[in-house]
Amino acid sequence: MGMVSLKQVMIIAGETSGDLHGAQLVQAMRRHRPEIVFIGMGGTAMAAAGVRILVDAASLSVVGITEVLGRAGAILKGYRTIRQALRRFRPDLLILIDFPDFNLRVARTAKFLGIRVLYYISPQIWAWRTGRVRTIRKRVDHMAVIFPFESCFFQSNAIPVTYVGHPLLDHPWPEVKVPNNNPYPVIGFLPGSRKQEIERHLPVMLKSIPLITRCFDKARYLVAPADKTQHRLTDAMIKARGVLPGACEIFDGGARAIFPRCHLVLAASGTVTLEAAIAGVPMIVIYRVSPLSYLLGRIMIRVSYISLVNLIAGREIVPELIQNEVSPEKVAHEVVAMLTGEGRLDTVRRELSVVRKRLGVGGATERVADLALGMID
Repeated sequence: MGMVSLKQVMIIAGETSGDLHGAQLVQAMRRHRPEIVFIGMGGTAMAAAGVRILVDAASLSVVGITEVLGRAGAILKGYRTIRQALRRFRPDLLILIDFPDFNLRVARTAKFLGIRVLYYISPQIWAWRTGRVRTIRKRVDHMAVIFPFESCFFQSNAIPVTYVGHPLLDHPWPEVKVPNNNPYPVIGFLPGSRKQEIERHLPVMLKSIPLITRCFDKARYLVAPADKTQHRLTDAMIKARGVLPGACEIFDGGARAIFPRCHLVLAASGTVTLEAAIAGVPMIVIYRVSPLSYLLGRIMIRVSYISLVNLIAGREIVPELIQNEVSPEKVAHEVVAMLTGEGRLDTVRRELSVVRKRLGVGGATERVADLALGMID
């Protein structure tokens, strides 16, 4: 019996969601090929899945263009570590997950060394910085994309692509039933998963409470922080705002824990808006970055909406408040309009079920695992 040649895969993720998708992918690949050695950059989930972590992604995760400058040192150090590892280990495959500014640079080194590159979860280049298509064509061997419209985009740009479906659908999602037993509306606050996002969004959400209370004096509010650190930050902000005790409750367990309890959620633009859509919970999407990031973004952005929900629907099915529109008055106005509009919540729920159908069925992780294993052999 001949020796099995040990295969090595480098996998790189930069955000919490990327870390989770990366961990699921490693587990799926391991089920078929337990002997593969995984190294790379990620967080606690990827480490738990057995990836040897060379760079901790938590030290690099930022949002917005100006915010990146503050972490430039850590990002550069991480990049150097990964580049050295590519030269030293010469892995059989490099898997990149989202995190484009970092990952496309790493891809250049891989290309130079003749290492094959699979990119899972595309940077949103169809939305902005369309010039990156050329970079991807030069540096990436195959794209595994999670939205149907992305595969058309890459095909038309002559880049090998496979539409794998959305990893969020790999787990069964119960359809959330409307909380009818509440005589008063329950509103969820999902300010984002990063510290900067919480600091930008949560105070506005909390300031909207007294304004909403004028129309709905018994309304209740739920906040769902992602972890203990966020719980403390959220708690401190609620106390500092002097919100009435009992009016605003912190709920552990993340967004999914509050979906079944809410009539509607206020959500920072991001994956959580898709989670709400899959769960069938009406939402108002808000987003704020630093003024400079916004200005630079405005110049580069090519799409009419910022939320994935509206992008997938191809029209505005949920309201979006961006940058200066993110004010307590505007937020309260949209909340009240959605709660009082005749049949408005039902209409939004119906349209969200269409978005859910468009996302396809589960099995994304398995499909990517098959792709990756095919590229190794």
